[in-house]
Amino acid sequence: MAAVKLCLVAVATAVAILQLASAVANAAEDKPLISAARVAGDQDRTRIVLEVDQQLTPTISALGSPYRLILDLPEVTFGFQSSSNPAGKGLVSDWRFGLFAVGKSRVVVDLAAPARVDKTLFLPSVDDQPSRLVIDLVRASEQEFTEFVTASRPSRTAAKKAAPKADRLSAERAKDKPVIVLDPGHGGIDNGAIGVAGTLEKAIVLEFTKLLRDKLAEGDRYEIHLTREDDTFIPLGDRVQIGHDLAADLFISIHADSVRRGQKFARGATVYTLSNKASDRLAEELATTENMSDVIAGVELDEEPTEVTDILLDLARRETRSFSVYFAKTLVDELQSAVRLINNPHRSAGFRVLKAHDVPSVLVELGYLSNAHDEKLLISEEWRERMASAMAEAIHGFFRPRLAGRKAAPSQ
Repeated sequence: MAAVKLCLVAVATAVAILQLASAVANAAEDKPLISAARVAGDQDRTRIVLEVDQQLTPTISALGSPYRLILDLPEVTFGFQSSSNPAGKGLVSDWRFGLFAVGKSRVVVDLAAPARVDKTLFLPSVDDQPSRLVIDLVRASEQEFTEFVTASRPSRTAAKKAAPKADRLSAERAKDKPVIVLDPGHGGIDNGAIGVAGTLEKAIVLEFTKLLRDKLAEGDRYEIHLTREDDTFIPLGDRVQIGHDLAADLFISIHADSVRRGQKFARGATVYTLSNKASDRLAEELATTENMSDVIAGVELDEEPTEVTDILLDLARRETRSFSVYFAKTLVDELQSAVRLINNPHRSAGFRVLKAHDVPSVLVELGYLSNAHDEKLLISEEWRERMASAMAEAIHGFFRPRLAGRKAAPSQ
């Protein structure tokens, strides 16, 4: 009888699993599909055509510096490859697409000149022809484009307010454990670098960051947070704010970039800290590339103060940079016995993601996807284990005095 009951439970469990799998599959099928896209026209009038399987109503806005058109959609499935993007036609110089936030997809169109939307049409399916979403652009003056940007600003502001943010913690919070924020770069619409063999930076760094998190979680010494847990885009300013809101003791941004100069020779891990002037041309190039993340995803760039007017803020920033440099040196010392490092592995540049005035921050380039050998290492489980173990040991070393003091406190 007991065996029969166990059998019935097993059957019921199997049925529940199948129902759940079916529900997940149906949910995926319910997402609108964009199966193809094309661009036609000239410098005066250009048409963007998206082939869709159901009606879509985009929220359209614009951004300047550089000129961009933003199409926000419910989460959709893009059924074509990025390599098939229509580019360099008429008013459209380039475009990209992807997941922008939970439940939201975005298409960012780079404009060759100021333009405005003349009309938007949805054409239902006829005979063998699929449904189409049509967006007609016409050339505009600078003033007309500025008015277009201003008119579309409220919808972008509302979207920004709706974006998930870390809960602000009380400044007086007594922290039992050091707080570490790990920041896997890019995500969603922003793929980051693409390797020689097609490896996506956003995927590699997320997998590695989760591995590092798991290693740090052993021993229950730290409070660990990730800026993103999945393939979602997070603006650079929000990444910095997450570290600040969580009162982080250490912020590590993780990347695997590519370079245009010396692709065959630039390889190995690199640790970057913040500086107003880049330490070298490679650091300057990488900082410029990384700082373009918000532009790529169609995010409005906030104005940043160019001078520090508060002497206390200036002192805090100087102290934070000192701790950042100290950790960077600790990390380089640990990494050099575990993995290959680039020449002069501690470098510096003006990375926006490192600009928290109160959180020691570094950016780690695991390697360079523009180098075929580095790309093979980055997808190697053995290499990632060695890299993550070395980074975890450097973090333990950085916090060892504080952790030792915490353990000794009860006996005082």
